Amino acid sequence: MMAQSAGALDGASIRLAEFISAARYDALPDHVVHAVKRALLDYVSCAVAGSAMPVSKALMAYFQEEDASRHAAVVGSAIRLSAPNAAMVNGANTHGLDFDDGYTQGSAHPAGAVFPAVLAMAERHGASPRDIVVAAAVGYDVMLRIAATVHPSTARRGYHNTAIAGVFGAAAGAASILGLNAAQALDALGLAGSFAGGIREYLAEGAEIKRLHPGKAARDGIVCAELAKRGISGPSRVLEGSLGFFNVIGNGDIRPDRLLGDLGAAYAVADIYFKPYPCCRHYHAAIDGIRQLRAEHAFAAADVERVDIGLYSVGAMGHDHRHCDTLLEAQMSAPCAAAMAILDGDVAAPMFMPDKLARPELATLMLRIHTNVDDECERIYPRIRSGAATVVLRDQRSLSIRVLEPKGESANPMTDADLEHKFLANCQPLVGPARARQLLDLVWNFDSAADAAPLYHW
Repeated sequence: MMAQSAGALDGASIRLAEFISAARYDALPDHVVHAVKRALLDYVSCAVAGSAMPVSKALMAYFQEEDASRHAAVVGSAIRLSAPNAAMVNGANTHGLDFDDGYTQGSAHPAGAVFPAVLAMAERHGASPRDIVVAAAVGYDVMLRIAATVHPSTARRGYHNTAIAGVFGAAAGAASILGLNAAQALDALGLAGSFAGGIREYLAEGAEIKRLHPGKAARDGIVCAELAKRGISGPSRVLEGSLGFFNVIGNGDIRPDRLLGDLGAAYAVADIYFKPYPCCRHYHAAIDGIRQLRAEHAFAAADVERVDIGLYSVGAMGHDHRHCDTLLEAQMSAPCAAAMAILDGDVAAPMFMPDKLARPELATLMLRIHTNVDDECERIYPRIRSGAATVVLRDQRSLSIRVLEPKGESANPMTDADLEHKFLANCQPLVGPARARQLLDLVWNFDSAADAAPLYHW
């Protein structure tokens, strides 16, 4: 839909601001509260696991030198920083292994933008667990509604939706914690529009800046809310104005129905996906299919003559390379993940360690894997993030499969038990069994907890 933002969405920015300021715990449906708990558990899983990554360590080293504040925790360490800086590090932690949650309709990762901002502000200002639940639900909703409105146009033009929409979600969550009124929340969103940025050129060479995008959004969202509280104004039509976000960043090519439909009744946090594999979500359906074919037909890498992966164009673009010289290159490569699925029967975090990526058999198999745009996948995207795979064996058998909904989508969900398994597998080795159990108990009972202190002491 072209250039509909100013007319079809007139007053959209103020409606979102009113939604932020009016949100209350008692008005949240039970399933939304539970969805926030699930998202919180997955956030902790990803933030703890990602805290050991080089990008996170570099950020922590820098801020330790420059920031003497002790207001907010950095997950996985004893370091404490100012709320904005802690949020930036924690956002990078969350995205460090590309294992964090996402939203198919907006092709964005919300946890690393929203939870670091909300939790840092909650710790700084003494907010309750129920306040955190509300702020997270609101932050997810604002971010993902905006992302879904501009996607896939923005992705095709080279923007990273996690960064450009994430700052609005972080600002919304921070504004909720601060208790801003509608006029102040509108200023926070207005300010966020000028902080929105993040391009996908990292795909060309596996640049590490991608890890910083959610953290940048979290940090800037906090700053926008705090400045709005202090009276600094932003444009009141930041989204729908003629020079606003939808027309400038979205190029006017938007889906207006995604922004305000069922606002306050349906929450996007209940429709997010969780990732079973620590790599780009665009080709998870194809990987599910390859694993299923391998299990059913018991072929080995040596039996494979060729593999064809079918994706939609946004998924194929920038994810078709057949090399993995860096961690990010490996995580952004459909052929790399497909080769892992064939060689190992799974795609898991240990397989992305340097010694595993350097395996000659992985490099050899990748050269036989080809990624293409599949017409049916393209037709149904972004409503459905599907994938197809054909494995041609040396004995001339051709095995094909099409997967509509990859594991973790709301239509094919990871259960609470699946999320617990992901948490324990990734975090228990780092924090120990007792601490892991304490965190699990806190998250599942979060809205009745006296405080969120266990999330602030690492």
